[in-house]
Amino acid sequence: MSLLEHVILGAHEAGIDRFVIVVGYGADAMRRWFAGRSFGGVSIRLVDNLEYHKDNGVSVLKARDQLRESFLLVMADHIFEPRTAKALLEEPLLQGEVILAVDPKIDRVFDLDDATKVRRQGDHIVDIGKEITTYDAFDTGMFLCSPALFDVLESAKKEENCSLSDGMRILGRDGRLRAFDIGDASWQDVDTPEALAYAEDILTSSSAECLRRRG
Repeated sequence: MSLLEHVILGAHEAGIDRFVIVVGYGADAMRRWFAGRSFGGVSIRLVDNLEYHKDNGVSVLKARDQLRESFLLVMADHIFEPRTAKALLEEPLLQGEVILAVDPKIDRVFDLDDATKVRRQGDHIVDIGKEITTYDAFDTGMFLCSPALFDVLESAKKEENCSLSDGMRILGRDGRLRAFDIGDASWQDVDTPEALAYAEDILTSSSAECLRRRG
């Protein structure tokens, strides 16, 4: 199963049935891939990002016209457990706020250098980035967002470019970036074959543990 199928099916299991997927490099191949597959009960709209060479905040902004209400923002290469998405969706979201699912298990990260770190004060995030040196959790790549995120990302642009972390830092300074602790749940950013193998291992273990608890 492809990474994107894991993301779509996991989010669908959590209760999401409408997806907006931003495509950039290889967009035609993505369209052919979707044309050959059926996701029952799921609506999928593809949005082009011709500026895919820029940072990921620009990719998020391409979906602006499609999203008028609160939404779950996930990365196409981040594996997660459906229970995490479901729990995050049940969180009350204040006007103009973003809630980021964070992992406090800082001694169990697969690739520390590549991980985006966060620093919290209480349940609010006050700093975020790959290079920060003081942190107490990791960004899992899953955000519950109000549409106000788009205005924040626009304000974060420099030379028509911005990253999600740029926008999150603005929200953090404004006290509008809240942390959601995923507890013992598993996730993985899959950037390499080694990360994929690690993700398969931890999620297989998590599924087996879930079956044992149910049994």
